[in-house]
Amino acid sequence: MAEKKMVEAITSMDEDFAQWYTDIVKKAELIEYTSVKGCMVIRPYGYAIWENIQRILDGLFKATGHENVCMPMFIPESLLQKEKDHVEGFAPEVAWVTHGGKEPLEERLCVRPTSETLFCEHYANIIQSWRDLPKLYNQWVSVVRWEKTTRPFLRSREFLWQEGHTIHATAEEAVIETEKMLNVYADFCERYLAMPVVKGKKTESDKFAGAVSTYAIEALMHDGKALQAGTSHYFGDGFAKAFDITYADKENKRVNPHQTSWGVTTRLIGAIIMTHGDNNGLVLPPDVAPIQVAIIPVAAHKPGVLEKANELKEMLSKNFRVKLDDSDNSPGWKFAEYEMKGVPLRIEIGPRDIENNQCVVAMRVNGEKEFVSLDNLTETVEAKLTAAREIMYNKALENREAKTYACTSTDQIKAILEEKGDGFVKAMWCGEEECEDKVKELTGVGSRCIPFDQEDLDDKCVCCGKPAKHMVYWGKAY
Repeated sequence: MAEKKMVEAITSMDEDFAQWYTDIVKKAELIEYTSVKGCMVIRPYGYAIWENIQRILDGLFKATGHENVCMPMFIPESLLQKEKDHVEGFAPEVAWVTHGGKEPLEERLCVRPTSETLFCEHYANIIQSWRDLPKLYNQWVSVVRWEKTTRPFLRSREFLWQEGHTIHATAEEAVIETEKMLNVYADFCERYLAMPVVKGKKTESDKFAGAVSTYAIEALMHDGKALQAGTSHYFGDGFAKAFDITYADKENKRVNPHQTSWGVTTRLIGAIIMTHGDNNGLVLPPDVAPIQVAIIPVAAHKPGVLEKANELKEMLSKNFRVKLDDSDNSPGWKFAEYEMKGVPLRIEIGPRDIENNQCVVAMRVNGEKEFVSLDNLTETVEAKLTAAREIMYNKALENREAKTYACTSTDQIKAILEEKGDGFVKAMWCGEEECEDKVKELTGVGSRCIPFDQEDLDDKCVCCGKPAKHMVYWGKAY
């Protein structure tokens, strides 16, 4: 019987980054396309990455006092219309249900693009007094936005996410919550996904529809394009007024509470691919990798090899996610397969290794191979997974720093991007939307965020020359 061919070549990222990305999501069996345009099947390996993201984040949310709920997927049109800015922001992307069975509906239902309006209706029913506050809720659901251009994980018509929705007695409490959850996202990305991020505030023109202010974490992908990895919004009392949510405060006066919402989506999987992947395929952060250790028996037909491989699997499975591949494919094919799937560590074990009470441990992130004693293998694997995460973070940070440019004029922005390629541009801004638009028109890069860590690069706006108010990160984005 003919052996399966070795893993097909992946397009080089330097040759065609978009095709490289598509090759990986298909060949690593993360997704499959469907007959529903703009929607994808997330295959078991891709979904396992999401499950690990979900498990870690859910623990972080619960540790900060949040509870999970589940809202309906349909929103009556009249409910969506209650907050003017919100409905205008989402109108172009809304999918509508007009019939139930054969009967036309009395009122159209939208398939939720986000759930602010449903939470508001619920809050209005359950909040009466200051004693009912705060409510710290989150839900894990899918949402639908009728995107024109789609790409797996980065932009699809239906996608998975979590959306946190909280309601508080005061503006101060709500702002603290908004910033706290942004920090949870930033820490998660850096610690668990090995992905450095810039924390900041979105400009007025780029904030969430209906929000007073939007905060975001921005990451830089390997090709120099930015990706918004998570957002956290402070709503003020605008939604509460629109939905007539009031409570009796300690003086027994009826007042409006203040709200927040925050979310991350399956686009984090796209971020992992484009931050860490290479020309051999995926490189997965150990904390979210479906398989952390792949065990490959060498000369598996020889006595004792499979038994020893199973023994190692049983021992390591107490602490790690382990796969023993005892299929009849060649070791070379298996090496290429698990490399392409981004498995952080590979253990090779053969007759000579067993004689010497050792195995070979190979790291995906840098290709290093080492003979390791079987006596303290658990400790070695733990240390190498920790090292892999640190190497990945440092490589990603190095890429970001090498592709971040400080500029003081739009001509300089154009010249540096032409010479060096895409990346983050740091430049001063006067705060006027007209200048924000002009920078994009002249240079092709839009504002990503006003970082919390401000730098004084110049006293003049990069566009108009008037006094600068903020240093802004600019860039092309997914």
